[in-house]
Amino acid sequence: MAQLFFKYGSMNSGKSMDILKVAHNYEEQGKAVLLMTSGVDDRAGQGKIASRVGLERDVVPIFNATNVYDLVKQRDEKLYCILVDEAQFLTRDHIIQLARIVDDLNIPVMAYGLKNDFRNQLFEGSQNLLIYADKIEEIKTICWFCSHKAIMNLRIHDGKPVYEGEQIQIGGNESYYPVCRKHYFHPVLPAVKE
Repeated sequence: MAQLFFKYGSMNSGKSMDILKVAHNYEEQGKAVLLMTSGVDDRAGQGKIASRVGLERDVVPIFNATNVYDLVKQRDEKLYCILVDEAQFLTRDHIIQLARIVDDLNIPVMAYGLKNDFRNQLFEGSQNLLIYADKIEEIKTICWFCSHKAIMNLRIHDGKPVYEGEQIQIGGNESYYPVCRKHYFHPVLPAVKE
């Protein structure tokens, strides 16, 4: 029986690397998968999954107007799994469509993403995955400043922590650090020269 999985982790936890590994494992056995990502994240280019370790792949982008269920249902080939990166940027409707893919089409869906933003609030996609997912798994990494588990994402601008602002600002290590709770509130940042 197919299930909807939500695999979440802070920045730098290896989510994109894991999704590419899972796709490789299926495809090595001759089992077709469909890889997708939010059209919002364009760091490597729209419609790409790219890992910090250098792995990259072209995939199907999901935009607000995309009906993921219809897109999958119209495919001619038998799909063994749907893999979705940057799922935090999806809408509630997208998450319900992913659940329908599992329930109606009997295709497992693995959605990867951040759980909380830099303000420690849930993203829309993540909130709905926490509601609708059959299985939820944390992908762990360590704090940028110590060896504790990172559970938050610290936004940095001009060498200073940022705790307010727009929820979505696409960026990597230049803008975000994975941090533990202690270092979220008390980051050990180098002094910025004025």
